[in-house]
Amino acid sequence: MENNPFIFVRFFKTLELILSKYTPDQIALASTIKAIVFDVDGVLTEGQIIYSNSGDELKIFNVRDGLITNYLREYGFLTGAITGRHSTLVQKRCEELKLDFFHQGVRDKWSVLEKEISRLDLEAKQVCYIGDDLIDLRALTQVGLGVAPLDAPGYIRQHADLVTSAKGGEGVLREVADLILASQGYFTEIIKKCL
Repeated sequence: MENNPFIFVRFFKTLELILSKYTPDQIALASTIKAIVFDVDGVLTEGQIIYSNSGDELKIFNVRDGLITNYLREYGFLTGAITGRHSTLVQKRCEELKLDFFHQGVRDKWSVLEKEISRLDLEAKQVCYIGDDLIDLRALTQVGLGVAPLDAPGYIRQHADLVTSAKGGEGVLREVADLILASQGYFTEIIKKCL
């Protein structure tokens, strides 16, 4: 397989498919990231809260976001979630994803993120933060790569370094992780493992 020129072309096309959507500046920012931190509602979900007749909260998560966290962990990236609400369902999902940290009921997300950056011995420029609303704005603008989903309000998107082509709940984390993994040369290794 290593000497097959057609496999090399496929790998190149895969990287081109991922990276061609981004500017050189966005790729350069992504290439320095060591941690991806995200909001939950509006990023991992489409931002809706559904209650059953018995009062149970229901949410829909995108499986592709979950799968990519395994590869992020395998290649040494840190992951975390900071959400403004308390939810047993979200806690369960974050535990399934085996995130490095998870905080609920947070109003000042930058303050919590800043403490995690220090605890993990990182610099803010090495962090990607994905958020979709006013409560995320400060964190989004203080890190190395601030990302907003396509359906975030315009006044949030205008402050982001990158706006995804995906809406909240439709693979936002996956899109950002693919970019970061590809910009740092890991994505071809992932494809090789999956062939």
